[in-house]
Amino acid sequence: MNTEEIRALAFATIPDMLRLHAAGTPRRHALLLGEGGLDYAGLDVLVDRVAASLQGAGLAPRDAIAICAATSIEYAALFLGALRAGVAVAPLAPSSTGEEIVNMALDAGAKRFFHDAAAAQRLGKAIERLDVPRIALDGSVCGTPFRTWLAPEGVRPQPVALQPDWAFNLIYSSGTTGTPKGVEQSHAMRWGHVLRAAPYGYGPDSVTLISTPLYSNTTLVCFFPALALGGTVVLMPKFDAADYLALAARHRVTHTMLVPVQYQRIMAQANFGDHDLSSFRCKLSTSAPFRAELKADVLARWPGGLVEIYGMTEGGGNCILVAHEHPDKLHTVGRPPAGHDVRIIDTDGRELARGETGEVVGNSAIMMTAYHRRPDRTAEAEWYDGSGKRFIRTGDVGRFDEDGFLVLLDRRKDMIISGGFNVYPSDIEAVLRGYPGIAEAAVVGVPSERWGETPVAFVVPQDGAGLIPQALLEWTNARVGKIQRLAAVELVESLPRNGIGKVLKRELRETYCSRPRSVA
Repeated sequence: MNTEEIRALAFATIPDMLRLHAAGTPRRHALLLGEGGLDYAGLDVLVDRVAASLQGAGLAPRDAIAICAATSIEYAALFLGALRAGVAVAPLAPSSTGEEIVNMALDAGAKRFFHDAAAAQRLGKAIERLDVPRIALDGSVCGTPFRTWLAPEGVRPQPVALQPDWAFNLIYSSGTTGTPKGVEQSHAMRWGHVLRAAPYGYGPDSVTLISTPLYSNTTLVCFFPALALGGTVVLMPKFDAADYLALAARHRVTHTMLVPVQYQRIMAQANFGDHDLSSFRCKLSTSAPFRAELKADVLARWPGGLVEIYGMTEGGGNCILVAHEHPDKLHTVGRPPAGHDVRIIDTDGRELARGETGEVVGNSAIMMTAYHRRPDRTAEAEWYDGSGKRFIRTGDVGRFDEDGFLVLLDRRKDMIISGGFNVYPSDIEAVLRGYPGIAEAAVVGVPSERWGETPVAFVVPQDGAGLIPQALLEWTNARVGKIQRLAAVELVESLPRNGIGKVLKRELRETYCSRPRSVA
């Protein structure tokens, strides 16, 4: 079955596509990591053994497992094997605290917990609260070794007819706003991701380099389509800009998914131009704001197309910016593709006209079923139009320009209300980046007795830059509006980020507010 025939399918499952490629092109590389890897035949056999092991342990379709580990071939095969058995997967971030990891596993109702030695150390005594069998993916003593747990080679699982509305996975939110919520994504939603990716050149001759962790939805929206469409996936357990460039050249990579901070670090490599990247067809980005000037740099110096996908783990409506086709729209996140309905509403839930600013909401076939066991939070995330059509609220503030391209202003939760006026941190951050010697900047709102809230900037200096906070504050305040003026500038070594590069503004705000001071 070729890519065009796959695109014509209304619905198929990822495990079935894997089986199809194993039968048709068994010796094609499926997964590569370091000097090891699996072809499609070998991956299909390993996935069967995982599915048979889960079934043998009594897990039934629509049960769940949790995985908390670094990226590995075993991790990928485990995820796929669980799906083949009809079991949903909760991939958990090892960077979370031990208590958070256990809470997420309990919330998911995980009947088996898979982890590695590093995660076990992170969990500490919290693991005692998780009364389910534990399997060590890395073969360490933190649980039953994965290879011991596996069913014998040659064992085939009982066939399971996966249904479109069954849970594929539970993705726990990144925690930028507090306690993570489990986003229940269905098999139908994941198939929608495959169909969305197909036009960008994925196929049997594609090679996709994955450098973000397998627990992240950012990774999975690229990882699963690459395999479903028969390509090769090269895995990086940990991102390093220099290593990334070397791998991309070595494997003649055609596709990748990177978050903006990764693009920033790659483009900053002094020897970037020494690497042969001519094999690239399409580079994708999502999950965090992507500055227009950085997009322009990528377009100018890195061969192949650049596509920015705007959306949420919860799904809803996407916007897509095919940057190489619209170099005059780099300040936007693109337009809704076919089948995606994206609108703007005000704080009272009324739909706004093009050009007006409000919250972004969206509808498409790629939508979460619900927040797991959280009907209250699910209801908060939904908006219905006059016809009863369901939309997912993004929490982002934006507007459509005259050509139908979406211009994002900020996260609604990050918007600062100062003296009754809306202040968008991204506007101030854009001004700050014009000051010499600044590597990164983030602006947050902090409590103010006089204004309610007031902006404070956190700035990461470039190496060797002798920034003076007061001078930077005065320079910025001379260039922004009165209500945008900064109350303070703080120099920091780095900005706190989650596993996929999102700046944790909540942590900046909490750290600042925990210190004794008075902000007027």
